[in-house]
Amino acid sequence: MESALDGRGSVRYGPPVPEPGLPVVPGLAAVLAEAADRPHAEPPGGGRALLESARRYWARRGLAADAALTAAAPGAPALLLALTAATGGDVLLPRPCPAWWAPQARLLGRPTYSVPSPAACGGVPDPYALLETVRRVRAEGGDPRLLVLAVADDPTGTVVPAEVMSRAVEAAAAEGLHVVSDETWRDTVHRPEETPVVGPAEMLPDGVTVICDLSGGWLPPGWPAAVVRFPDTVAGARLRARCLDILTALDAALATPVAVAAAHALDEPPELTARLAHATALHGRLATALHTTLHSAGALVRPPQAGRHLYADLSPFAPALAARGVTDALELENDLTARLRMPAPGGHRFGDDLAGLRVRLSTGALLGDDERVRAALLTGAPDPLQAAPVRRALDRVAEVLGALGASPAGAQEATP
Repeated sequence: MESALDGRGSVRYGPPVPEPGLPVVPGLAAVLAEAADRPHAEPPGGGRALLESARRYWARRGLAADAALTAAAPGAPALLLALTAATGGDVLLPRPCPAWWAPQARLLGRPTYSVPSPAACGGVPDPYALLETVRRVRAEGGDPRLLVLAVADDPTGTVVPAEVMSRAVEAAAAEGLHVVSDETWRDTVHRPEETPVVGPAEMLPDGVTVICDLSGGWLPPGWPAAVVRFPDTVAGARLRARCLDILTALDAALATPVAVAAAHALDEPPELTARLAHATALHGRLATALHTTLHSAGALVRPPQAGRHLYADLSPFAPALAARGVTDALELENDLTARLRMPAPGGHRFGDDLAGLRVRLSTGALLGDDERVRAALLTGAPDPLQAAPVRRALDRVAEVLGALGASPAGAQEATP
């Protein structure tokens, strides 16, 4: 019998979008419901109210924005597709990177080149490796023009330190690359007082386009909406115009109820900001507990700083995994997804080497299926780490990895 995955290609099949595991904010649901009787879609690129809300959102973060240099679409993939098409040339990506970045270039037939991330974090390429890659690609007849990076990274859950971001941006500018900064997870830093976020647009205003998918924290994943800020230059205005042409051709317009909800979210009403703060704190505690469990068992994993993900390197378990017939990331994904009873997409989904034994794990999967328990955990009572579904999930991770027989004494922090 043919399975649901037979015939799927590398573009169409990717890991599931990590769910937050939390109910929709009642006030946000009410805003969307009130606009449900509006039958017309937003104009391509978004309507005035939404773009003004986006402008104010960025201004509150110290990034001046003109509404005439912003745009919106039903999700960040549509925006990145438009930007890739409008910019032309080849695309450079850090390794690993979000699973949805590379497919946009592949759909357009554009070559992509992965550049390893530095030891400190994911989200950006190592600057020296970036310079070497650009020069090699050009020497081979390629045309690198676009670099995509993230200030707070999926899949690694790390935040890029300002000095690391600065060196990467300087390298991109030196080679004439246009930078797209994915800031989807910017507002989900677990300890913002300890982990400042500095975006590349603050360092190179004329050479950076910023995109933000609101599913990172402000809207449920099922309400697709994203915004983009273009550089305040003649070239930036031209890039926006070209992107609007492409979004129009794709009919990539926001449904009006979703646009109204997105504008409401971008204005950061107290109810929504309080929910985001509680949700971020909850996922931060879960991420720290999952990191401790993985690290104690012998896995190599960077400490999580933002979002709802961790990226674990299980190479210390290679002999035991090989005995189970697991020798690459795809086999590891299949094995761990079944044994952990939670999604464990392999590193190959994120542009990493297929031969590497790396997976992304998400904190939302620790919360279980009971909506009442999930809602109660937002208040911090009971202690989330003592809640039955969380405890069971963490114990299962410890049990599965413990059965592989890696020595905790050999565990250490390392770059996955």
